[in-house]
Amino acid sequence: MASDLVLFFFLAVIAIATAASVILSRNAVYSAVFLVLNLATVAFFYILLYASFIAMIQLAVYAGAIVVLFLFVIMLLGADRGESGGTLPWQRPLAIGLGVLLVGLLFYLFVAAGPFPAPAASDLPPGFGGPEAVGSLLFADYVIPLEVTSVLLLAAMVGAVVLTRAERKEK
Repeated sequence: MASDLVLFFFLAVIAIATAASVILSRNAVYSAVFLVLNLATVAFFYILLYASFIAMIQLAVYAGAIVVLFLFVIMLLGADRGESGGTLPWQRPLAIGLGVLLVGLLFYLFVAAGPFPAPAASDLPPGFGGPEAVGSLLFADYVIPLEVTSVLLLAAMVGAVVLTRAERKEK
């Protein structure tokens, strides 16, 4: 239990640092990379909560597909060629430290800690957090919030493209 608490606080520090870096980074590509790190950290939180399927979906969908889509949009619009302001002296040590910490946590989770313990059988129903349970919830009980979220994300992406195109015309 104490090791889970220590791991939680390490992950919390990484999550907060990467989330702040997403906002504070001047380069859009760096922000996207910090977003990947933040989403990976959130996936570790899911693993700690015995929701391994959600963790894998988090990595595949958000850290993989969505961020890659963001990077395509960034590269397509040329936002990566904007003023970067040079490198900040604290970025490289912070990135190296976070990378080492993340590799250490991965080592702890997958090698040192051994296989993930199964949750107490009496606490959770069978199939909790599995693909079938999540699919049933998403496409039966939460289909409207799911579709609203997808439309909102699409509108945000189209808005970003339109706003960036207007800036290019002014130049």
